[in-house]
Amino acid sequence: MILCAIDLGRVLTATALMTGAGLLLGAVIGLVARLFRVEGDSRVDLVTELLPGANCGGCGKAGCRDFAKSVVAGENPPGKCPVSTREQVGAIALALGVEVGEVVPKKAVVRCSGTLFTSDRVAYYNGILKCSSAMLVGGGPKVCRYGCLGMGDCARKCPFGAIEIVNNLAVVHEELCVGCGSCAAVCPRGVIAIVPASSAVHVYCNSPEKGAEKRKVCRSACLGCGKCVRKDPDKFELTASLARVKYSAPEPPDAAAVEAVGCPTGALSTIRDHYMAIRKGSAAK
Repeated sequence: MILCAIDLGRVLTATALMTGAGLLLGAVIGLVARLFRVEGDSRVDLVTELLPGANCGGCGKAGCRDFAKSVVAGENPPGKCPVSTREQVGAIALALGVEVGEVVPKKAVVRCSGTLFTSDRVAYYNGILKCSSAMLVGGGPKVCRYGCLGMGDCARKCPFGAIEIVNNLAVVHEELCVGCGSCAAVCPRGVIAIVPASSAVHVYCNSPEKGAEKRKVCRSACLGCGKCVRKDPDKFELTASLARVKYSAPEPPDAAAVEAVGCPTGALSTIRDHYMAIRKGSAAK
């Protein structure tokens, strides 16, 4: 009986000590939490709610909340979010009492028209179906070292499902694209550009090599012949052997301009005609 009483006393003492230590530790934690508490800014929560929540990184931030913090801090204007509609941007600006900032809708364009049927292969690739992986094996299966590899890294990365792989070539669906730039960031060839959404005409080639060399490996490449520049120098420019649309022109080229130029390989094309040509497996004419 004495031993049992002693053991019970020890148990009660140990329990009391543990309880006291727990209460003391809890009080210390509570005090530290109060002393070092960082008050949240309700405006960040508000802006985050008003943003589309895509977390695409097109604004240059890690996600929508990170972008919201930068807007509240005055580091970025609301209009820098490429996904937000004008209404959303306006609501954020009104809520914070700041300027909207420049809102220029953007779209992605894959500057290549080299399909399975128009571009030559140096070998057949039988590895991981990723452009980044194929690049490690001799630079990829296509002879052209500047074109789209067509293995879908960009399509898998796009949070809006705006990219389709057709005949081994990535094609952007403009009605779904918001110009966030996620696709361009993962393209190992740098084939994807982010351009003004108002442009309906592009040069679907990315190779700076001479026209004769490009023609040997791709029937739809830009030859650098300069027909477009001679026809309308206000809308087109030529750098080395590669033509480009002047996206900053007051009046960007349209279907009529493309028809007037008559590009011999179809590298200069409207978005619609380019897509139709890719589906058919040949260069636009």
